[in-house]
Amino acid sequence: MINGKEAYLKKLTASFDVSSVDVGKELDGSTPPSVFVGSWNYPKVYAGPMIAPEHGDTAVMDMPESWILGRKTQREIIGYRMRLVRGKRPIKVTDYHNPFVEKLQDITLSSGSIESEAEFDHAPRGVTFSDDHAPFGPSADIERFEVANVRWDPSLEKAYYDGDLKADDAVMDLHSKGLPFSSIQKSFSVGALGTEKRRRLVPTRWSITACDSIIGNRLLKEVRQYEPIETFRVHEFSSLNNYYAVIMTPTAWQYEWIEAFLHVLGREELLFSDYETNSGKKGYSRVGGCYYSCKMAVLEALAREKRQAGAIVLREAYRGYVPLGVFNVRENVRAAVAQKSIEFEGIKEAMAHVFARLKLPSSRFVRESDLMKDVLKGTQTTLSRFV
Repeated sequence: MINGKEAYLKKLTASFDVSSVDVGKELDGSTPPSVFVGSWNYPKVYAGPMIAPEHGDTAVMDMPESWILGRKTQREIIGYRMRLVRGKRPIKVTDYHNPFVEKLQDITLSSGSIESEAEFDHAPRGVTFSDDHAPFGPSADIERFEVANVRWDPSLEKAYYDGDLKADDAVMDLHSKGLPFSSIQKSFSVGALGTEKRRRLVPTRWSITACDSIIGNRLLKEVRQYEPIETFRVHEFSSLNNYYAVIMTPTAWQYEWIEAFLHVLGREELLFSDYETNSGKKGYSRVGGCYYSCKMAVLEALAREKRQAGAIVLREAYRGYVPLGVFNVRENVRAAVAQKSIEFEGIKEAMAHVFARLKLPSSRFVRESDLMKDVLKGTQTTLSRFV
């Protein structure tokens, strides 16, 4: 099914007509800090910094955690990203002591924006959109890259110099200290975390899912030890032409993600889903990285509360929706579960509340679902009572 979703999103992004910043072969500006590691031709990949042609604090351009809570509009977010110019250079993923990679590590571990200078082999051009990572503006091969003096974040610096600390442990330790997910993920991507002999560059899209999975799996081990919640709960949130509903069930952990794309390109009504039972999930999700981003966000909330629950998460994307990366799912679900929930005594009432807010008929979601069907069957309730 992921092939169908990928094909749809590629068609969607190909329809955009977005202009990016216009720069020449030389660029003098500030990096948020921001880096990008591609996946093409792995294990020799294109890696490099992303620089804005302006000076000062540019951190907001590559800090997704601030966009949803800060109520940034889609236009504002795209505006930030189209001002980031990507420089790239082919690097073997194991060559993390390369002087160029060390500069990428230097800016990634920085506690703030860094003044930078770059020279490209030609004037950067193009734009890049993806459902996996945030979009960015023009790109070109980088011939020269210099950065000003950098002050590292103390927690990132400690993890970097601990060559005996496993990457999983480093990611979870940094998360528990409250570092932004984007900072942890970028450090993971440039080979700045993990035991000395196993460090390497990790493509950006892979590093995002890896960090979501590491944090989510660790949190799940913790959440399994807690007592289930006592009622059915619904958390909701809407932003960036999306509606999210998180339905928490008073059960042991189980999880389902169902997303619908409604009339984004034309008259299409497409649904994609995946799930796991209490025994867990094997293999990569058929809906891609958003599955893990959502799962991590839900488990974060349960761990904070020290309770266990099942979770059915429904998402509708409407006309005007633009793929901005899986941060869109993670941060919207985080915002949803941070909202005060509406409590219900039964699944019937909880589902009825959500279905009343969805634009797609409830029967479509139930038909697409695996886990929801079992939950409904367990209450011996027919679909007609929900419509």
